[in-house]
Amino acid sequence: MLNKLRRILTAGSIAMAVWATPLFAETQLRMTWYNDGIEGEVMRSLLDRFEAQNSDIKVTLDVVPYKSIMESLPVQLAAGDGPDIARVTDLGGLSKYYMDLRPHLSDAGYWEKSFGPFLKWLRQPGDTSAISGFMTQLTVTGPYVNKTLFEQAEVPMPGKGATWDDWAKASKQVADKLEIPIPMAWDRSGHRVSGPAIAMGAKMFDGSGEPALIDEGLKRMTQRLYDWHQQGIMAKELWGSVSGSAYLGANEDFTNAQVVMYMSGSWQIPQFAQNIGDAFDWWAVPAPCGPAACTGMPGGAALVAMKDTKHPEEVAKLMDWLAQEENLAEFYGRTLFIPGHLGLAEKGVDFDTDDPRAKHALETFAGAVPGISQTAFDLQGYVYNRVMFNALISRLNEAIMGELTLDQAYERMEQDIQQQIAEKKRGG
Repeated sequence: MLNKLRRILTAGSIAMAVWATPLFAETQLRMTWYNDGIEGEVMRSLLDRFEAQNSDIKVTLDVVPYKSIMESLPVQLAAGDGPDIARVTDLGGLSKYYMDLRPHLSDAGYWEKSFGPFLKWLRQPGDTSAISGFMTQLTVTGPYVNKTLFEQAEVPMPGKGATWDDWAKASKQVADKLEIPIPMAWDRSGHRVSGPAIAMGAKMFDGSGEPALIDEGLKRMTQRLYDWHQQGIMAKELWGSVSGSAYLGANEDFTNAQVVMYMSGSWQIPQFAQNIGDAFDWWAVPAPCGPAACTGMPGGAALVAMKDTKHPEEVAKLMDWLAQEENLAEFYGRTLFIPGHLGLAEKGVDFDTDDPRAKHALETFAGAVPGISQTAFDLQGYVYNRVMFNALISRLNEAIMGELTLDQAYERMEQDIQQQIAEKKRGG
């Protein structure tokens, strides 16, 4: 009788285990994400479709502020408590945390063909083969202007080949005539300053490829930024409202028609299309020129897999699915992002907008890519570029706010870069 009872219990346990297997076999993945516009909604719809095709995998999309991507995510990754997948912009700076998807991909050649020149942005120094993710968008820095304000003020917009001095002068004329509080605003970002500095002749590196931030080209641009803040062309209240290397955008001020000219980049297009619409003509203009070039900075955001994931096969399956051309075509088209996929860049993307301002902006920024300086590409691909960007913006801002002279700021920039790169090479 006892043996029979044991057999019944054992059979029941096996049945329960079989019945419960699908529940316990479900893999939960976490993706950390930030939004510039509607891309989180688009990504969620793609993830829903993936989950429908892969019922054993569920993906939680954690949408966080961009500041958290820059400040909190690196801390989480260092502590081993990061997500399985994340959308990042410090492409090389976080590369030590990335997983190499290559061993888990059935067709690594597709990734190399589709994302080749951008894969190296995600690799650690000396690595020539890792595949860790793909660009959710290719971005180009550059300015927007409130074209409506120029027309109302009857001030001609500077044309092709215009310099930063030309635009600063014209923006100030518009602001003075119409009593607009901020003639010109820039994102408080070393990345945003670097493109114009390169246009002014900044080399960024010495002959051996080591960082060499301070030269006459960089000084020409930073002197202008300093002067514009003292002259009221740029508002001290914006950059001065935060400290250190903290990022601060002026997109809300521009959206509210409080800024004549706004130096930012292509990632603002979907947000402006949604939040400004036809309230005024927000117009992307080509990167202003300096003596060396008419260039902005390339960049973008990448979706990357993290090596500490407990589910590498499932992560690779999701990443490979998202990276397929048909899925990325939908993502880029709905989000109004410049494609970071070579095949789609060649074929073109059917952007989901009838907004002539958005279409013009997309054409302007896409058309700027061939003219981007090689120095800008080299800087974007440099693994410690975040150190250079942070030193540039934090010390420049201290000079603008009267805490340092410009010469003292330059000295501190060089010290910061040397010290922080040395710390990172030691594993700090």
